[in-house]
Amino acid sequence: MAEFDHAHFLKTLSSDPGVYRMLDSDDNVIYVGKAKNLKKRVSSYFRSNVTDGKTRALVSNISDIDITLTNTETEALLLENNLIKKYQPRYNILLRDDKSYPYILLTAHTHPRLAFHRGSRKVKGEYFGPFPSAGAVSESLRLMQKIFPVRQCEDAYYRARSRPCLQFQLKRCSAPCTGEVSDDEYSQQVDFVRKFLAGKSHEVIAALITKMEAASQALQFELAAKVRDQIMLLRKMQEQQSISGNYAEMDVVGFAHLNGLNGIHLLMIRDHKVLGSKTYFPKVPKDSQQQEILSSFLGQYYLAPGATGRIAKEVILPFVIDEADVLGEALSQVSERKVTLKTVTRGERAKYLQLANKNALNSITVKQSTQDSINKRYAQLKATLGLDDISRMECFDISHTMGENTVASCVVFDSQGPNNKEYRRFNVTGITGGDDYAAMEFALNKRYNKLVDEDKIPDVIFIDGGKGQLSRAEQYFSTWPHAKMPLLVGVAKGTSRKPGLETLLIDGGRKTIPMDSDAPALHLIQHIRDESHRFAIAGHRNKRQKQRTQSLLEEISGVGSTRRQTLLKFLGGMQGVKAANIDQLKQVPGISSDMAEKIFNHLHDKG
Repeated sequence: MAEFDHAHFLKTLSSDPGVYRMLDSDDNVIYVGKAKNLKKRVSSYFRSNVTDGKTRALVSNISDIDITLTNTETEALLLENNLIKKYQPRYNILLRDDKSYPYILLTAHTHPRLAFHRGSRKVKGEYFGPFPSAGAVSESLRLMQKIFPVRQCEDAYYRARSRPCLQFQLKRCSAPCTGEVSDDEYSQQVDFVRKFLAGKSHEVIAALITKMEAASQALQFELAAKVRDQIMLLRKMQEQQSISGNYAEMDVVGFAHLNGLNGIHLLMIRDHKVLGSKTYFPKVPKDSQQQEILSSFLGQYYLAPGATGRIAKEVILPFVIDEADVLGEALSQVSERKVTLKTVTRGERAKYLQLANKNALNSITVKQSTQDSINKRYAQLKATLGLDDISRMECFDISHTMGENTVASCVVFDSQGPNNKEYRRFNVTGITGGDDYAAMEFALNKRYNKLVDEDKIPDVIFIDGGKGQLSRAEQYFSTWPHAKMPLLVGVAKGTSRKPGLETLLIDGGRKTIPMDSDAPALHLIQHIRDESHRFAIAGHRNKRQKQRTQSLLEEISGVGSTRRQTLLKFLGGMQGVKAANIDQLKQVPGISSDMAEKIFNHLHDKG
């Protein structure tokens, strides 16, 4: 690789603010940075007295540098974080959390629906959040369902109702679908939900008290009692969520470093309540400084696309960072309100910070303890199987019902445990129903027949089954074209099929591997086997349910694939089709009156 001529490059480099992208010999972006003075910042990488190991390694791989000028340092910061998100450079500190944050959605229907939402905001309505986890959203929806009888059902299910569902009987929905509640009353409950989610729970309680008193004066004692129960539930919920203190909205960022692992814990406080918390473990190059790690995290977390709603008015930091002012300016710009970043040493906020730091350290300890357990299991398994290294393992299983809807699964474990992205399912075809041996050969052929990347060849392949399945697998690998040959191990269940009594088979079942029932290596094998079993069963059930769903409609002459899909989509699946009356079936596009009656009679056996 030709050495990068930095001296010539620096001669023409501007001193304006901007972003620089460092590229390697293959034109891959390996680092993205920003600067108030580009010439001064980029020059610092090429000094003769650089002692930082990470910087030296970075510079040794630079083949070219691209520059983008900006008007201000704030603009450079915003562009830098967008480019880091896009390129994921290996020398940058990366926040690897690609999942969008969950929100609560209040739709814009005539009878609005409360729903969990994640992803792009294509649905019309109001979005509240973000919440730190899906569990926090689910818990909030569950509590609100007890307090506010606003529907949470899918639109297709709502449209197909001819009578109130179980949620109405449980007093968790007012059943607007069948007119059990007036539009005005439902709108009022929706408005209560809107205020509650906006953090105005005190206004909601005041309005409910007024409503209760009015109902009581009008001698509507049943309504008054109902509203009284709402007030009691709201107050109880406030007591459970309230924290001592006067800070309505802030994020508290804790930081910990232990044994080479960095943890950043975020404590979110909204409307004087702890909304939730989460610990992040960013990917950090060697020799990175704590200040650099925290600055990179804050930029990528708060300035990610669609993240504007998560920015708090005040962010409490565990230590001072040089970029606090420019980062605060950038956050204020994108959120269109004043955002302050500060460190504290006393008072209530210091207590919150102490708690966040404690949680960050605890999360690292738990994570490393879990990894130590995994490492111990791998080490014992390597010794048991006589292998020098195990970097990848795969396990196969077959699932079917009386030979029908056969599905094969393949799960993958690496040194970190399950690698879900590599999991695969195969719909088994062209074999005699119930022939597990042929199904196993089919799955192996599908998995490895077109294998190109030899790095994907596992060190060990576990076959969930006895001698027959293992022998068929060995037959397949007898013509294996690659240099690396995986070790084949059969996992046969004991006669009682209890965990710990498995028999490990090799050499076509002619040899067994003795293992104690409490051996960590056996626990790892059980984990892999159970994962493959779970994954296969899930695929088989989905296939079976899909077939059952389609088969009832396939029996009806005149209902082709297009009409079947329209019916299922419009009415929310087969359950909605079965529950629909003739008038509701007629509303489906492409379904005439005669066809609606024909479908209804067939599904209800009224020939």
